[in-house]
Amino acid sequence: MLSTLNPRALAWAALWTLGLVAAVLVGSRNLQHFDGALVAYLFGTLFACFGIVYRYAVWLQRPPTRLYWRAGWRLLFSRRFPAHFALLLRRAFGDLVGQTFIFRRSPWRGVAHWLLSWGCLSAFAITLPLTFGWIHFTLAPGGTDTYVAHLFGFAAFEFPLGSLTALALFHALNLSSVMVIAGALWFVRRRLTDGGQLATQTFEHDFLPLLVLLLVALTGLGLTWDYEFMQGRAHAFMAITHAISVILLLVWLPFGKFFHLFQRPAQLGVALYRAVGEAGEQAVCPHTGEAFASRLHVEDLKGVAKEVGFDFSLADGTSHLDLSPQGKRAALARAHLEARRRAGSLFG
Repeated sequence: MLSTLNPRALAWAALWTLGLVAAVLVGSRNLQHFDGALVAYLFGTLFACFGIVYRYAVWLQRPPTRLYWRAGWRLLFSRRFPAHFALLLRRAFGDLVGQTFIFRRSPWRGVAHWLLSWGCLSAFAITLPLTFGWIHFTLAPGGTDTYVAHLFGFAAFEFPLGSLTALALFHALNLSSVMVIAGALWFVRRRLTDGGQLATQTFEHDFLPLLVLLLVALTGLGLTWDYEFMQGRAHAFMAITHAISVILLLVWLPFGKFFHLFQRPAQLGVALYRAVGEAGEQAVCPHTGEAFASRLHVEDLKGVAKEVGFDFSLADGTSHLDLSPQGKRAALARAHLEARRRAGSLFG
């Protein structure tokens, strides 16, 4: 089993995890502001960090991924840095912030995906700093109705209890949970009613992620319901069930469907690569005489194909990859015809 591990990815994963441990120690002032009740969440997060970095490092070692990764950074920091950076900002705002690529498929699907995506991201943005002890709240000196928010041990700002600021801060996670529940329920409905989904979906890949998110969001809201309306009578039960569901999500995060959350930003480099290729020289198919792809992409494809053990070079010095899809079909037909001629029979 250990022989199958990737040493380079293992080293990167260990380095990032140790770096996160160091950041927790520094940010919480040597655990001075760390809440011991959150220690299970911390270990779950460390495991998720290790798994995510390990899988990401393995993914980046794949020849096609490595090519896009390196080319994206190289093109970004080229002489056309301002134009390329502006392009990345536009794509980041549209694809990552606005989720426009989903809205093009369906408006309602876009809304559900946006709620699910930003509900999860906002929840992580709130809970992780609290778990690491980077953010904590104390009562203002000499007062009983004013709180002080601390960031990395430094007093950031004060706010009175009962104010809109207090309401927004103390119920931000509830809003995130509502967003996640709304988005997840829409996708559950789609997977129960859409014929195409019913024919191809699996429980592990399609239903389990939604059920885990619903469990986390519902138990999180249950904690608020308990201390707001039940005087904390069910706190032990709700706290344990919420902790179990969150840790389950964290442990499963590097291996399940949600890993694409970490892959998606890398698509910005692919978008830049394609834009530069479309603006440059185009590859013209020798068979059709028409442009079908960028010359940059075709030449890189030849290199990647050789790297993974496929050499499509032809005897005349050209490559089978110089052909467009139509040209490849024509070449295949000619090869079949020539083989039948050599066999002495065109039919049978």
